[in-house]
Amino acid sequence: MSRIISQSSISSIALHRTISWREQSERLLAYAEPISRIGLYASLAIIYAWFGGMKFTDYEAQGLVPLVENSPLLRWFYTLFSVRSFSTFLGFVELSIGLLIALRLSSPIYSAAGGLLSAGLFVTTLSFMISTPGVVVPELGVPAITVAPGQFLLKDVGLLAASFWVFTDSLKAVIRR
Repeated sequence: MSRIISQSSISSIALHRTISWREQSERLLAYAEPISRIGLYASLAIIYAWFGGMKFTDYEAQGLVPLVENSPLLRWFYTLFSVRSFSTFLGFVELSIGLLIALRLSSPIYSAAGGLLSAGLFVTTLSFMISTPGVVVPELGVPAITVAPGQFLLKDVGLLAASFWVFTDSLKAVIRR
């Protein structure tokens, strides 16, 4: 009989610990979720501010040339703009996207637009992995890619996912209003 009571007591304690663990996890999520949301929005806005600001330099403008010249999506821009003018234009676009994402604090409709534009931009930059010669290094075997621009561009997979998350998260907030 005492063995049955002991097992029952142990089961009760284990159940209590499980509930307690779940309650603690829910409390943690109540704080962690908004912090991670703010962190994601802020990090994308900072990335856009930094990258967009760099587009106003000759260094960045020249760095874009091999990517843009080989891109079926963007090469036509060089018929309209000089290398520096296109880079400046792109800088304004990137700064605007970053601002839209940061405006989540003001209204989620702005960050929804920013997230969608950002996702489109990262789809475009990921296309450079296919169109830019020398990104893939076949003699090293698959999936070998160069450090620059290959690995530099590969980070855009994560930024694309973050951008799309910002779009959907913001759109949910718009719909729920």
